[in-house]
Amino acid sequence: MKIRELAIPESVKAILEKENYVDLYPPQNEAIKKGVLEGKNLVLAVPTASGKTLIAELCMVKSIVEYAGKAVYLVPLKALADEKFREFKKYEKIGIRVAQSTGDLDASDQWLQNCDLIISTTEKVDSLIRHRANWINSLSTIVADEIHLINDGERGPTLEVVLARLMQMNPSAQILALSATISNAHEIAEWLRAELVTSEWRPVKLREGVYEAGVIYFGDGETKKIRASIGVPSIDLALNVIKEGGQVLIFTDTRKKSVNLATRIAKFTATLVSNPERRALKQVSSSILKTGEVTKVTERLSELVAKDVAFHHAGLRYQERRIIETGFRENKIKIVCATPTLAAGVNLPARMVIVDNYRRYKTGIGYYPIPVLEYKQMAGRAGRPKYDRIGEAILISRGGDERETLLDTYVNGELEKIYSKLGKESALRSHILSSIAMGLANNADDVMNFLAKTFYGFQYDPKDIEGVIDTVLEFLTTENMVNEGRGGKLTATPFGNRVSELYIDPKSAVIIRDSIQNRKNKTTVGITHLTCHTPDMEPIFLRRRDYKDMETFVDEYMNEFLVDVPDPWSNPVEYENFLSEVKTTRLLLSWMEETPEETIIENFDVGSGDIFRYVESADWLLYSTYEIAKLLNVRDVLPLVMNLRKRVAEGVKEELLELVNLKGIGRVRGRMLFNAGFKTTVDLRLSKPSQLISIPTIGREVAKIIYEQVGATLDQKEWSNLKSEKTTESKQETLALEQNDSKE
Repeated sequence: MKIRELAIPESVKAILEKENYVDLYPPQNEAIKKGVLEGKNLVLAVPTASGKTLIAELCMVKSIVEYAGKAVYLVPLKALADEKFREFKKYEKIGIRVAQSTGDLDASDQWLQNCDLIISTTEKVDSLIRHRANWINSLSTIVADEIHLINDGERGPTLEVVLARLMQMNPSAQILALSATISNAHEIAEWLRAELVTSEWRPVKLREGVYEAGVIYFGDGETKKIRASIGVPSIDLALNVIKEGGQVLIFTDTRKKSVNLATRIAKFTATLVSNPERRALKQVSSSILKTGEVTKVTERLSELVAKDVAFHHAGLRYQERRIIETGFRENKIKIVCATPTLAAGVNLPARMVIVDNYRRYKTGIGYYPIPVLEYKQMAGRAGRPKYDRIGEAILISRGGDERETLLDTYVNGELEKIYSKLGKESALRSHILSSIAMGLANNADDVMNFLAKTFYGFQYDPKDIEGVIDTVLEFLTTENMVNEGRGGKLTATPFGNRVSELYIDPKSAVIIRDSIQNRKNKTTVGITHLTCHTPDMEPIFLRRRDYKDMETFVDEYMNEFLVDVPDPWSNPVEYENFLSEVKTTRLLLSWMEETPEETIIENFDVGSGDIFRYVESADWLLYSTYEIAKLLNVRDVLPLVMNLRKRVAEGVKEELLELVNLKGIGRVRGRMLFNAGFKTTVDLRLSKPSQLISIPTIGREVAKIIYEQVGATLDQKEWSNLKSEKTTESKQETLALEQNDSKE
């Protein structure tokens, strides 16, 4: 079937045809035949790049254009939201208002009322529901991407609860659930009362195999010899592919291995880069150095990219990961060594996917083999539509019986079923509270009835966790979040309602409440540690060599902690957890003292990306602390918490807060200005352009932005002279670069 033949608006056909969509893929054809364009619910479980998103687009846009509908597209990650937002903006040409909402979790975002197609993370939509965003009730199309993540212990419960609530609030809305192939997709389809389309069809044929001693053994029994000139399996495979004009994704199990492997590969790729490719790579390489403070990791990444290889892991800054992904997608970077987080993120196909290690390490468990589903997520990246005829996904065998095991388990093995993870107390606390706060559950029976509508309720009998539900309800009532009235009627207290809106674990709220109410001596250390003591802050892994430093810190600040310090002898596990919290606290304190990123990275064994994730979590928990203190009238803590929130968000000492409030001024530029004598906005307003421009990192454009914000009157003659001087300098720099290029 062709796009031209579909029952969709002509304006939509024109956009798709301009994007070279002509014929539908077989799974898309089947979806059309099953009535997806007539509003039928659908579960589409097909391989990566088989056209899932297009079916969702057709349904959303048809509903919006023909019936004045409203659509929401749920994704698990902000990176995916960014990708889909860029992808869907093409429909703005025909008047569809496309929006992205992934930020503030304590807002109803009423502006979304005027938007037609909204891309959002599941957590954000859950928050919007809790804030009673009225537009939620007018949804006509609900798309859940990566539906298999219901199986994820962290994101899964929220995903199924949000879907259950959206269906409850919009009973006539069309539901589309998208996923790579899963073994029990029929169960999800039954739960959603949806048609099911499953398929193994791919636009690029996928061959899966195991590499051992110079030979790839494919699952169909065929073999392929590889020139093994280096003797390192992943490197030999990757070099063979790029010499043939392909691209390679190599998945390793740790960040360190991804960096080390990329470094080793670069020794061989550097000689294979042509002059035009080298120029393109230099642009990508230099852009990496502009993403923030330059660290050893940033420098290493930049150097490797110039040699046509990169590493990619969660320790990198978001901007760095984006640059790598874009460079790879545009075929500028040929090899990326990544941790499995990439497989769960944006769409990034390659001719060959290499799984360098199929084992993972987990503290307390040791090494264990990854699930087949995780391997298939990685393997699904193999094969670039429009570029490759065949994609190859290869596991590495180290000898012995491993090759046969890998073939049987992963290449030819069956996928695991996915199961709901909603039945745990930690998952239920927040969702039961929000049900009561929104008036969707007025008693224990209502809670049970709602759970019956979730995927958990489909797979199990909610009565099996009746004891867990009772425990949660007892906790919520005991901690004054829920009142139980006559006949067992449940209502949220002002405290419970606010906690639900703040989108934090009720247990975190109790810890914060009790600490700020019962402890008198509130300090920077105490409040910062308090955020790290909550379940919402994941503590940093504690190395053996950290113990002495953390214990010294505990001794020094013993009287400032707002929670009891566990006894190391009677509660050794709790004490070790406490030291991990202290390590996280010290990272945040170092950040607020303007310690360079490089030093933090070395001292705490984290990446820049980790620092910003901890900062983001601390910022939200400090905001929540402020809101709880305000609600409970604990006034003495408010100025300190507000001050700390600003400092942690910017990573500065208190003296820089006025400067970093200016657009374009971060912790580095702020410190440069302060040290040069510009300590307030008044100082900046009275300064001369030549004074500012002479400060490192402050160029003409930044200076102009500063002057606009502080209300300075510019001397146009002086400004023009500076512009002329700058232009001459720029021309000289350009000439020097061109001369260097010619020498190379």
